[in-house]
Parts: sequence; structure tokens; C-alpha cells
Amino acid sequence: MNNLRILCLATALTLASCNVGPNFKLPDVLMPTRWKNGGSGSVADIPVPGEWWKLFGSSELNKLVDQALENNQELRGALARVETARALVGTQQADWFPQLNMKNGMNYERLSSIATSANLPAGIALPETQRRRFQHFLELGWEFDLWGRVRRGVEGSRASQFAAMETLAAQRLTLAAEVARLYFLTHSLDLQMQVVRSTQTWREEAVKLQESRFKGGLANEMDVARATTELELARNDHAALERQRGNAENALAVICGEIPSTFRIASSANLPAPPKVPGVLPSTLLQRRPDIRAAEQKMREANAKVGVSKAAFFPAFSIVGSGGLESIGAANFYDSRSRVLSIGPSMTLPMFQGGRLRANLKASKAAYDETLAGYRQSILVALQEVEDSMLDARAYAKQARALDAAIASAQDTQRLAELRYQKGLASYFEVVDANRTVLNAKLLAAQVEGQRLIATVAMLKALGGGWK
Repeated sequence: MNNLRILCLATALTLASCNVGPNFKLPDVLMPTRWKNGGSGSVADIPVPGEWWKLFGSSELNKLVDQALENNQELRGALARVETARALVGTQQADWFPQLNMKNGMNYERLSSIATSANLPAGIALPETQRRRFQHFLELGWEFDLWGRVRRGVEGSRASQFAAMETLAAQRLTLAAEVARLYFLTHSLDLQMQVVRSTQTWREEAVKLQESRFKGGLANEMDVARATTELELARNDHAALERQRGNAENALAVICGEIPSTFRIASSANLPAPPKVPGVLPSTLLQRRPDIRAAEQKMREANAKVGVSKAAFFPAFSIVGSGGLESIGAANFYDSRSRVLSIGPSMTLPMFQGGRLRANLKASKAAYDETLAGYRQSILVALQEVEDSMLDARAYAKQARALDAAIASAQDTQRLAELRYQKGLASYFEVVDANRTVLNAKLLAAQVEGQRLIATVAMLKALGGGWK
């Protein structure tokens, strides 16, 4: 008898070690060995996302990012989703343990006199057909996880929790990048408005000069009209830039969790120089990018659900039981004769489900294939974002150098045009055209300066964070 018990226990332990369904394996992904626009690069694999925004050396930007990470409502929603996923792991783990419930009841019953008397032998008095039944039970249920259904469920829930955590990290990274983008856009517009105000001042003086020359007979009415037109166009440019700045400031207010009407950013035309970004190998993106890590966890979750679907094909073994007190009427409810007990093993084996189990397995495998495609797509998108941001940063640097030279040349042209006009060798149109060229070149330079910083932000985000 003892040998039989040992054999049963060994069999149970062996079965308990079974996990049906595939064990997760990270798929092979072909990664490039170097960047097209940035060389191979090399940097240690540092945990991310880091406080990369501090690389720009702006205390105001640091404050805004901290405020956004603290107050942004979408980020709080993502944090709540992490807590939800963490709690759901506990609901799955609960299936490992015996389930014990208390059941109390008091029911009024009325039996059929005809049916009851038909089942009694002749001469037996009919029992009371109206009665109250009192019950006090403890119910026990405990499923043995022989095929790993519960373990796969817990595995999937944990992967879902980690996916939510990585998604939160990705949202934090995206949020910080958007704050930095809007911050640099706002101050780039400040710089552009400074350029326009300077041009506007020059054109106001030009209008006064042309009006004076017209009164003295040294200029014609067309020169006055042309100077006035250029002044009003400058005022139009300034109003358009004010509108764009206001929109950027309002968007930044919402991201930081503030009411737009009370949110202000002090005007400043001083933009920091773009920081030098260390190079990284393309393969490190798999560890650095939280969105890629989230896609990996979703694959793990889907893989675990395949195991749950496969376990449904096998018999389920459990211990079920109930015990307590039951009586008709309350008088003898606590009497020892009211005790009831039922306990024993149970097995449930699916025989015919109309194809439900096979359909569930097929659906879970298809869901895994979907997450696999999403994982590979996230890697491709990450590689593209890095290449694009590197290309943008390099191109904007070239544009900045070209525009510096263009501004110097345009200013020389404007100076010469003014001299020629004063000597009567050129029309006022040449002066206006030269001034317009200087304005356009300076505005482009201010835009490019802001875009260089925004491209650097995009590069830091694409690489998965910053470096200490």
C-alpha cells in the first residue's frame, strides 16, 4: 500500500512538471553592423531612458520635463495600466491555491404532494410538504496544474505587466522628447521674431526716409508705397510668428498638465548648442528602446496563451468537497446529526466541444504571429528613426554653415545696394530686394538652428534615451 502511494505521488510530481505549449524563444533578427549616416559607433549598454534632456544645459527645460513627467494625465493613465496589470498577475496566481468559500442559505420549499406521495409505499404518511431548509457549508476546490495551464497563465500575466511597464517607459521617453521639441520650437520662434522686429525697425526708418525724400522731391511716390508695403509685410510676418509661438506654448501647457491661459514661457532668443551624441551599435537598440522591449513582452504573453490553449485539450484533475450543517427547520440546525460532508477527486475531460478548443488554439497561434510581426516592425521603425534623425542632424549642420555664409553675402549686397541708391545708380527696388533677401536668410537660419536642436532630440529619443 505504501509503495502504491509513493508511486502515485511520483506520478503526480512528474505530471506537475509538465508545461504544454512552446517555451518562449526570442526570434532571430538581422541587424546592421553600422549606421548609414553615423558610422558604427560604440557605447556601453546603459539602462534607459535616462535624463537625456539635461545634456542641453537648460534649467528651464529640466523644470518643464520634470513637471510634465509629474503632471501629465496620459502618463498617469499609463501608470494606472501598470498597476492594473500587476494586480491581474495576482488573480492568475490565485489559481495555484485551494479555493475555499463559505455558503449560508435559508430557503423556503414547497414539495408537490402528488409527486411525493407517488414515490412513497402504500400506507406511509405524507411528510410535510412546506418547510424551511437551513444550510451552512464550506466548499473546497483545488485544481492540480498538471499540464501547466495555470503556470502559462501566470507567465502571460507577468509578460503583460512587463509590457505595460515598458510602454510606460516609452511614453515617458516620448513625453520628454515632445516637451523638448516644443520648448526649442518656442524659442526658435522667439529668435525669428527678433529677426523680424529688427527688420521692422529698419523698414520703419526706410518709410520715414522715403517720405522725407518724396517731400523734398528726391524720391517718387512709388518708392514710398514700396517701403510701406515692405513694412506691413514685416508686421504680418511678426503676427504669424506670434500665433505660432502661442500655439506651441499652449501645447506645452497641456503636456505639462497646466491650464493654457495661466501658462507662460519667458521669451528668449538664446538657443543652446546641440550636444554631442555618443554613437551606439544598431544591435543595442534591442535593449535600449522601451517600445521594442514592450513588443518583446507582448510576444511572451501571446506565446504563453498558446500553452493555455493547448492545456485545454487535456483532462483537468482537482479535489472538490463541501461540508457543514444542513437541516429542515431551525430547531436542530446545530445538532451533530445535521453534519454533512462530501470530498473526493474529480476529473474533467473535454469530449466534444464543437471545434471550440481547436479554434482557440488556432486563434492563439495567429495572435502570436501578429505580435511577432509587430516586434520585427518595431525594430525596423526604430532603425529608420535613428537613420532619419542622424541624417537630419547632419543636414541641418550643413545648412547652418551655408546660411551663415549666405547672410554675410546678403548683408554685403544690401550695403552696396544702399550706396548705389544714394548715388542714384540704382532704383529703390534693389534696396528692397536686398533687404528682403537678408530677412529671408536670417529667418531660415533661425529656423534651422531650432530644427538642429529638435533633430538632436529626435536622435536621443530614437536611440532610447540619454547617457550620464
